[in-house]
Order: sequence, then structure tokens, then C-alpha cells
Amino acid sequence: MIRLEHIVKYFHKGSVNEVFALNDITLRLAEGDFVTVIGSNGAGKSTLLNCIAGSFFPDSGKIFIGAGDVTRWPEYRRAALISRVFQNPLLGTCPSATIEQNMALAALRGQKRGLGRGVKGSDRERFRTELRQLGLGLEDRLLDKVGLLSGGQRQALTMLMATMVKPEVLLLDEHIAALDPKTAGHILSLTEEIVASRGLTTMMITHNMKHAISFGNRLLMLHQGRVLLDLCGSDKKTLTVKDLLEQFYLAQGEELAMDSLLLG
Repeated sequence: MIRLEHIVKYFHKGSVNEVFALNDITLRLAEGDFVTVIGSNGAGKSTLLNCIAGSFFPDSGKIFIGAGDVTRWPEYRRAALISRVFQNPLLGTCPSATIEQNMALAALRGQKRGLGRGVKGSDRERFRTELRQLGLGLEDRLLDKVGLLSGGQRQALTMLMATMVKPEVLLLDEHIAALDPKTAGHILSLTEEIVASRGLTTMMITHNMKHAISFGNRLLMLHQGRVLLDLCGSDKKTLTVKDLLEQFYLAQGEELAMDSLLLG
């Protein structure tokens, strides 16, 4: 479970470049919620995820993950509770380490680390089993350096590593945006399968309105740092892209202009 209470965040406050990035955001995600987050450029989507992850502290408000108040926890401390997959496939893995070494580090998230053997035989069997679900043949390449993998292979590996130890919340920051359509489709299917099978509480940023509608059980639309729409259940299941645009403009007090697909 994750709860945000009246989160406010400014950048360059008091200067001519002041940006009101998050405007009194209050949210509650139940355990197992899969929330897609959509909005125009500058709406506050990545800022929201960065705030949850601890990349910076809010100017005011509180953040709770599980039963704890993590508002002033630094990013490294929250890493025991949060997993994140970034837009750039080069992030989230160590390119000079092997696949099995990367996975061994991921398996120790939130635990104390000693000076024992980094990768044991039993670990390799587990890693092969985990990797088979990717359908990419990586289970036979445990000793390959991750820097040799393609962007799609690295992103699939990152998804797997992010969920080997079940996090309190999984943050997906446009994690398919840098991939070609075919690879992006594979990663999305993998995402849906992993989130569902492991019951993960997830927030996924996307610029694709069809993906925002099709995936997850809840949809948030941000605009100018505010939650403009919060749809779930039958309200989300029956949505079309045109409906979503109409609701956006209605909430803004404007009429829909079909040539203004500012969210897609």
C-alpha cells in the first residue's frame, strides 16, 4: 500500500523560473493496484514517481509506503521498498557485470551483504528458471556481460531483476518508450504477466492512451501538477481514446478539438 497526502513540490521556487510541479497531490494505492499514469509533457508524471522514489523530498505533505512514513527517507533507504524501471534501457543494470552477477545483486535487495561467494550453484538454477519466462534465451547466457545485450533484452532483464524480491511498489517510468514497437509489445506483455502473477502494486507512466486504457485496473491523468482524472472499475473498462480526451477537456472546461491529441 502507498499513500500520498497533500504533496506539493516546487522547482526554482522564488525565481523567475519557478515551476509548480506537484499541486496538492493526495493518492492512495491499495495493495495489488496497477495504475497507469498519463498526461501532457510537464504534467508532473515523472516528478510524481521521483518524489515517491526519494529522488527529492516534497516541499510539503507526507508519503507512506506500507505502514511507514518515508517522507524524509533518502533514496537509498527507500530502495528496500521500491523497485524502478527507467525509460533508458542502459539504466538499472551494470554493463560490465555478467547476467548472473546482476541478478545476484538484485536478489539481495534490502538485505545485508557479507563477503561470501557472490553466485552459488543454487542461485544459478534459480536464475535460469527466472530467465526462461522472458523467452529470450538468456538462461543460457548467464556468464555474458550485460553490456553485450540489446536494449530490449536489457529492459526485460531489468524488469525481472526489479521484481525478484517483491517490492512494496513498482515504478515504471515510460519503460518502453525507447524500444521499437515489437520489442515494446513484448516488454508490455511481460510487465502485465509479472505484475499479475506476483500481485505487485504498480505505477506505470505512459504517453500512449491506448496502453493507459488497456493495462491496469486504474488510470490517473495529471495536468499542471494536479490529478485531473482518477478512473477505475467499469469507468475505466469502458473507456475509449475519444472518451478519455473528452473527459480531459471537460475537466478543463473546454470543448474537445480532435486535432489536439496532446496526450498521445
